[in-house]
Amino acid sequence: MSQKVRYKDEEQPVDARVPIPAGYYMLLALPNVEETTEGGIYIPESRQTDERAAACVGKVLLMGPDCYKDEKRFPSGAYCEVGDWVMIRSYGGHRIMVGGQEFRLISDDGIMATVKDPSAVGRVMGA
Repeated sequence: MSQKVRYKDEEQPVDARVPIPAGYYMLLALPNVEETTEGGIYIPESRQTDERAAACVGKVLLMGPDCYKDEKRFPSGAYCEVGDWVMIRSYGGHRIMVGGQEFRLISDDGIMATVKDPSAVGRVMGA
């Protein structure tokens, strides 16, 4: 595959171990969770895991062959395309880990918005 993605802070092809989405599913890569605060305090692994689980943005890596093909469900066309950063529901999709990177498989109608700067978007704690 020739798709490129920020994967563990390096630009490289999509890992051949990641699943290829079927039907109307798409594969998103989640941004890496910070290991320390801005002040240099270590964030415990359990908290990092919680943050990954609740992530609300991801980068579209691959799309199944049926994504956005149903004109009745998507009369205005696709919500996003490969390479876009998108907003999804916290805890949404099927979570998988490959090579230390978290990915989500999510249906095409699970996209809530496109995002220009994923680092600017975060969840409201307690929401």
